[in-house]
Amino acid sequence: MLEITPYIDEQADEPKYMQIYHYIKRQIMSGGISAGTRLPSIRQLADSLHLSRNTVEAAYQQLHAEGYVDSRSRIGLFVCEIESDMGETTGVSNRLVYSGRDTVAEAVAEPGVDIDFRHGNIDFDGFPLSLWRKLSNDVFRLTPVEALQYGERQGEMGLRRQIAQYLHHSRGVSCQADQIVIGAGIQQLLMLLSQMIGGDRRTIAVEDPGYDGARTIFRNHRLSIVSVPLEQDGMNVRRLKESGAEAVYITPSHQFPSGMVMSVAKRMQLLQWAEERDGLIIEDDYDGEFRYHTKPIPALQGLDSTGRVVYMGTFSKSLLPSIRLSYMVLPPALLERYKVEFAVYEQTASKLHQLTLERFMQEGHWEKHLRKIRKVYQKKHAVLLLALKRTMGDRVRIIGHDSGLHLLIQIQNGMTEAGLLEAAARAGVKVYPTSNYWGEPADVQAAALLLGFGGLSNQQIEDGITRLHGAWFH
Repeated sequence: MLEITPYIDEQADEPKYMQIYHYIKRQIMSGGISAGTRLPSIRQLADSLHLSRNTVEAAYQQLHAEGYVDSRSRIGLFVCEIESDMGETTGVSNRLVYSGRDTVAEAVAEPGVDIDFRHGNIDFDGFPLSLWRKLSNDVFRLTPVEALQYGERQGEMGLRRQIAQYLHHSRGVSCQADQIVIGAGIQQLLMLLSQMIGGDRRTIAVEDPGYDGARTIFRNHRLSIVSVPLEQDGMNVRRLKESGAEAVYITPSHQFPSGMVMSVAKRMQLLQWAEERDGLIIEDDYDGEFRYHTKPIPALQGLDSTGRVVYMGTFSKSLLPSIRLSYMVLPPALLERYKVEFAVYEQTASKLHQLTLERFMQEGHWEKHLRKIRKVYQKKHAVLLLALKRTMGDRVRIIGHDSGLHLLIQIQNGMTEAGLLEAAARAGVKVYPTSNYWGEPADVQAAALLLGFGGLSNQQIEDGITRLHGAWFH
C-alpha cells in the first residue's frame, strides 16, 4: 500500500482535510506520487492518521473535483496524468467560496488572502458526508428505476411532506405538501415567482438595504422596484404604503444584511397592508434555523389568515450550497395559478438529492444535524463577538448579532468603506462591503462591513480580528 504521511498541525488555521489535500497535491505535482498510483482507501488513511473518515473523504473529494485523482468503481482512487503547465502556484490559497447569499461560485485563487470572512461560506466539516453518501447509495440500491427517471415537476412528494412537517413544528408555517414547490436555490425560485406575479403586480418593494440578488432578479424580469428604508424593527410600513407597491420582498426573521428581526407588531401591520392593498408578501427565511440567544421567531406566514404570503426557505446554509435545494410555499390562489400556467415546467433540483434528503429527514438525521451544527455556529458566533469586543472595544459598533451566520460592524475611525477594505487586504484579511446592498446610495450613512464566520475556524476568527485591529487602528 502507498504510504501517505502528511503532517497534521493541530494548531493550524487550515482545516485538517485541506492539509491532507495540499500535501497530496504537492506530491502529485512534484512527481512524488506518480500517475496511475492508487491512493490508500479512506479507512486506511484515516486509521493511519488517527482522523475521522469524513476528514479524509473531504480531502479526496477536493482532489477528485480538481482533476488530480480519478475514481474507479469498486477499486479506488488513482492519480491522474497532470500536464506540465499545471504547476503548483506558490503564495496562493485555493478555497471554495460562495458568491451572493446562497449561490455556488467556482473555486478561486486570491493572492495574499489568508483569512476570508465571506458570508456565504459554511462549516464543511460539520456536514455528515459519509452518512449522506450512504443514504444516496441506498436510494440507488432500493429504488434504482425510480431514482433514474424524471422527477415530479413540483418536487418529490415524499420530500415535500417532510418539509411541510418540519416547517410546521419548527417555524410555525401552516401548509400542506401540495403547496410546496422545490427548486435549485432561492434565486431560481425567485425567477419563477417573478414570472408568476409579473402579469398582475408590476411594482415590488424591497428592503433598503437588502439582498441584491433578489433586486437583480426582479429588475431582470421587468418589475418596477421601489426601495423602502428600514427602521429599528424592520421595514418602514408607512413608506411601503406610500410607495404604491403591489408586492413586497422581505427577510423578517433575520434581515439581510442588517440582521434585525421584524417585530410581531410590524408583522401584523404588514399583513394588514397586504389585505387592504390586495398585495403579496414574499418572505425569505434564508437562515431561520440559526438563533443563538432566543428561540426562532415563528414565520410571518404562520400569522397569515388570508393567503397573502409566499414563504421561502433553503438548505444551503444548514446543509451544503452545492446540493442546490430550496423551496417555497405558495398560498392557495397563487398555487392555482402555478398549476394552470407553470406546472409544465420540469423540476430544476436534482431528484437524487431530493430522494436522499427525504431519507435524511425521515430517519431523524436532519434534526440531529441541526442541533449539532447550531452549536458549532453558536460557538463561532461567540468567539467573533468576544474577539471584536476584546480588541476594538467601543471603537466598533456591532449590528445584528443575535442570529445567522454573519454580522455587520461599523468602525469608528473615520475611514471610508474603500479604505477599510484596502487596509484589511494589506493585512491578508478579506472583509466585505455593504454599499452594494443599498438601492438608494444617498441613504448610506456610516460605512458598515459584513463579516461572515461560518467557514472559518475559531482560531482563524481570532487571528483575523487581531489583524483587522492592527490594520485599522495602528
